[in-house]
Amino acid sequence: VVTKPPRLLYVVNIPRFFVSHRLALARAAQAAGYEVHVATASDDAANLARIRDAGLELHPIPLEQHGRSPVAELRTLAALISLYRRLAPDLIHHVTIKPVLYGGIAARVTRRRAVVAAMSGLGRTFRDDGGRPRSPGLLLLLAMRFALPARSTHVLVQNSDDLTLLSDLRIASEGHASVIPGSGVDLERFPATPQPQGLPRVLYSGRLMRQKGLLSFVEVARRLAGSAQFVVAGYSELGSPDAVPVEQLEQWAHEGLIDWIGPRDDMPSVLARASIVVLPTVYGEGVPKALIEAAACARPIVTTDTPGCRDICIDGVNGLLVQPGSIDGLEHAIRRLIDDPALRERMGSEGRRLVEERFGLELVVAQTLGLYADLLTRNA
Repeated sequence: VVTKPPRLLYVVNIPRFFVSHRLALARAAQAAGYEVHVATASDDAANLARIRDAGLELHPIPLEQHGRSPVAELRTLAALISLYRRLAPDLIHHVTIKPVLYGGIAARVTRRRAVVAAMSGLGRTFRDDGGRPRSPGLLLLLAMRFALPARSTHVLVQNSDDLTLLSDLRIASEGHASVIPGSGVDLERFPATPQPQGLPRVLYSGRLMRQKGLLSFVEVARRLAGSAQFVVAGYSELGSPDAVPVEQLEQWAHEGLIDWIGPRDDMPSVLARASIVVLPTVYGEGVPKALIEAAACARPIVTTDTPGCRDICIDGVNGLLVQPGSIDGLEHAIRRLIDDPALRERMGSEGRRLVEERFGLELVVAQTLGLYADLLTRNA
């Protein structure tokens, strides 16, 4: 008897995020025998082409990452219900909060029985700017509980703090939720490299958002001018009220405060030229991919003592943790690493060891594929 391969559908906000954070997993699922489909927004031709070129079936849907129009949101929900009825996937992997919520409702309406609800980070919906838990509001809370029924849904988070918070809110339940730390890093593509010679280069890499601590980074660059070169690599978060405009980055570069190198696809080479990697985020992170990649390349990290960040940065071991929002603390930590090349070397080596033990792509993929198999078996 010839059995058809299980049909796996990924639903994610934006194509760029799928390519950077889930494409390797999708390819591994394909190699493991899944028929892989991707539903995402339709406004990024370059990354949509990369998804198609990987041999994945693409389903563009009307989905706005930061949209708040009730009509547009209902259109998204209706499109997902229609897609699930038409495609009848055996397994659905929702990624980030909008797909988790709307996709979860659509899966329940269409009686899909195997669903992964992956919360890459809890953002400002569930955490304040110090990383502390806060209630998402009764309406959203009830909607999340409806969208994530334990009998068919497995909640997946990237750090134990998020698992505890969602369990306390009765969104995740024991036996139907777990932690897989981050989306993994390719240890061959991101090799450990020696510290560069000359004036230290301090790198911010990530979305250009106030909540990611970009303004704090630039203020420290102003304070420590001349002691290091401060570099910003990243992409604009279009539509986000928290976005820092590219024009502002260009102005800072014109003033000589930073070296603005824009969005980059060659992060291994960018990291090879960096001495220290900094992410002063106050956002509700999962485990920041930028920091996993930095540690993989043997770069010491400076970040905030918040959920997810402290999973990849062990204070005093492979980096330094500072209080969220403390510019003085950030300045002190960066200055300490600028002034101590031996400390940078030692922390970099420890970071590489940590990534090899916990955050390698092969490990994350194996854990996720194991979850898929378990869900399909349980819901057969």
